[in-house]
Amino acid sequence: MDDEESNRKETSLGDSHTTSHKLTSEELVRIKTHRVQHRATVGSSSGKPRPQDTWHVMGAGKPTPRHVSNPEGYIVEFDGEGDPLHPFNWPLSRKLAISVPICIGTFTAAYTSAMFSPGIPEAGDEFHVSDEVGLLGTSLFILGFASGPILWAPASELIGRRWPLTIGIIGESIFTISSAVAKDIQTLIITRFFAGIFGASQISVVLAVFTDMFDNTHRGVALVIYSLTVFVGPFAAPFTGGFIAVSRSLTWRWTLYIPAFMGSFSSLLYLLIVPETYTPVILSHKAALLRRESHNWAIHAKQDEIEVDFRELVHNNFTRPLRMLVTEPIIGLVSLYMSFVYGLVYALLVAYPYVFENVYGMNAGEAGLTFIGLIIGVVLAVAFIVYQHKFYVRKLVANNFQQVPEWRLPPTVVGAPVFTVGLFWFGWTAFTPSIHWMSATASSVLTGFGLLCIFQPFFNYLIDSYISLAASTVAANIMLRSAIAAGFPLFSKQMFANLGVQWAGTLLGCLAAVMVPVPILFTIYGPWLRGKSKLSDQ
Repeated sequence: MDDEESNRKETSLGDSHTTSHKLTSEELVRIKTHRVQHRATVGSSSGKPRPQDTWHVMGAGKPTPRHVSNPEGYIVEFDGEGDPLHPFNWPLSRKLAISVPICIGTFTAAYTSAMFSPGIPEAGDEFHVSDEVGLLGTSLFILGFASGPILWAPASELIGRRWPLTIGIIGESIFTISSAVAKDIQTLIITRFFAGIFGASQISVVLAVFTDMFDNTHRGVALVIYSLTVFVGPFAAPFTGGFIAVSRSLTWRWTLYIPAFMGSFSSLLYLLIVPETYTPVILSHKAALLRRESHNWAIHAKQDEIEVDFRELVHNNFTRPLRMLVTEPIIGLVSLYMSFVYGLVYALLVAYPYVFENVYGMNAGEAGLTFIGLIIGVVLAVAFIVYQHKFYVRKLVANNFQQVPEWRLPPTVVGAPVFTVGLFWFGWTAFTPSIHWMSATASSVLTGFGLLCIFQPFFNYLIDSYISLAASTVAANIMLRSAIAAGFPLFSKQMFANLGVQWAGTLLGCLAAVMVPVPILFTIYGPWLRGKSKLSDQ
């Protein structure tokens, strides 16, 4: 009798589901949207109950309990928009305390991708292979960036952000140490590839952490900081690696030891500082706390209902991104443009040292210092985009916070021609020592400025256009741009050597010039393309 009364009380609790806050229609829409995004990423759901004759028995002769009449009443949610548990509502100081370690982790992954390049000639001499074979150590790391999102994107939706980030940076550190102590070229190349796969966790999941913590009003500024680390990392590596390469006391292996130490430091920061930011997992922890407090074991979060369908998981995180690249013109064309820009970052890792060493007679360390111009340009682009962001916010407020993706694109309209001018300037001034090396270095400020002004707003544009499929969209973009970028280091030196600096720079400038109208065309025809799309949310 007592058991029946207890069951009635529990059922009554589920039916009434009284809370201290009544959800608004906007909050209900947000909950529904979040669940749709989750299913679209991990390909999982609780599904329908199986036939009763296939159930396991309770044991001890107990009958299987009946379902509660209102299961939704037992699902834990946030208590309104002001719930302090929601990452949107965390204090700015806490968000900054989380942002610093994850930016360090992203910088470390990007830095590790390029740090080995200055040590390639010395490593090639030790292993008796050509520079072209040694370059595979860089190319395969970037190829690991292309492969990693297939693993890390669904993992971050299944178990949250914290552990994929932490495991990823720890794995990258371990494989980078393995590369540093490699006894043959095969071990070096293979371990660099796996270091890239683990490092891809930072490139693909950190973006999601910023999305967890910042709403549309502030997300643009947060993502520009993310983009800053993605570009400054590769540009900071050549001058540190270059001086290691010319050092008499350090060998090429220190170009790998140093990023491994940085990765270990980042791992420690993740373990000590970074909490979980993924809201379904936060709700799952809240549900566990409520179960312990109330002893009502029916209380749960939506995340606890997940049954992973492996086929659907592969479909959503591998085949769907590839299909979206082909069937969605916005994703395909924008990703192709971004791939050219991103690939050029790794082409310059080889091209700049070749030009400044062969034309101006610099050593590897001095040639690496010329990348500071690119860093200055990227920092100036950050300042420009942050300044432009206030105009975006004004439009957003005036439109009742209904976003229009094309509002993200004005910086790209400026960045595309500046980027083109930087490439032409470099090609037409760096081919002869009769023109001072400072002129060619100054051109890199424009190139760096254009790089970020193209890359970051277009990245936001893709996310805003496909918000419910953001994970697949980001995966498609990362996979394509990293796969293309992996090939750039393999031919850029030969291109500058065979065509000559002037004509190679002119070729790159012409390709960039052809793409100058792309931001303008998307600004004008973007709404029409999104209207034709079956997957776009806008």
